[in-house]
Amino acid sequence: MLSDVHANLSALEAVLLHAAAGGEIDAVWCLGDTVGYGPQPSECIRELREMEAVWVAGNHERAATGAIGTEDFNPDAAAAAQWTLDRLSLKEAKALDALPEVLLENDCTLVHGTLRWPIWEYLASQETALAHLGLMETSLGFVGHTHVPLVAMQQPDEPDNCELYRLGDGAQLLLTGAEKVVINPGSVGQPRDGDPRASYAVYDNDKGTVTIRRVEYDIKHTQRLMADAGLPRWLIERLASGK
Repeated sequence: MLSDVHANLSALEAVLLHAAAGGEIDAVWCLGDTVGYGPQPSECIRELREMEAVWVAGNHERAATGAIGTEDFNPDAAAAAQWTLDRLSLKEAKALDALPEVLLENDCTLVHGTLRWPIWEYLASQETALAHLGLMETSLGFVGHTHVPLVAMQQPDEPDNCELYRLGDGAQLLLTGAEKVVINPGSVGQPRDGDPRASYAVYDNDKGTVTIRRVEYDIKHTQRLMADAGLPRWLIERLASGK
């Protein structure tokens, strides 16, 4: 489970190598925002397309092709989105525009934000979690967008309540199928939970587990590429702090 790669090829490659070292991977699911912020959008798009990743769109995919405006982006994000738009090929832009915003895959619901607002809403509170879980028709779902690994869990006899908490490196959830669960694997390319290591999750559908993994990557290399590209200074600096 990958999310929020944000054109950070070094982080993406580190995650894929780490995942492969842990055992055979049957599929890669991407929860959006593969582009934006970072210096290598084309390379990240190519990597995911070559591995035939299951992939939903985020707000940065839509902004990178001009499908949506950047009025609601902060100035640095808007500048990076315009930089990306100016560099994508027509073929790459068409591939991003073709991405769905919601997918059902192997009895799991995949969306970047929430089912209430697929590319924009952050699932970061009990209110948004309950709204999302109320719309989710599967027992398990995955989201991205917040750049923070977390889980929201709702018991069948408590429709008006859910547990919501962050997940650390190595945290493993055992899924019984009785409750409704939505999980955010964190951000590959731009974590924002104070840990600068790339974050991803492994879903073992045979064992019924989801495990969060953190991986070190060459942050300075990505920062140098961003600086050479003239991308905003704040986007470069925040990689080192994971905020």
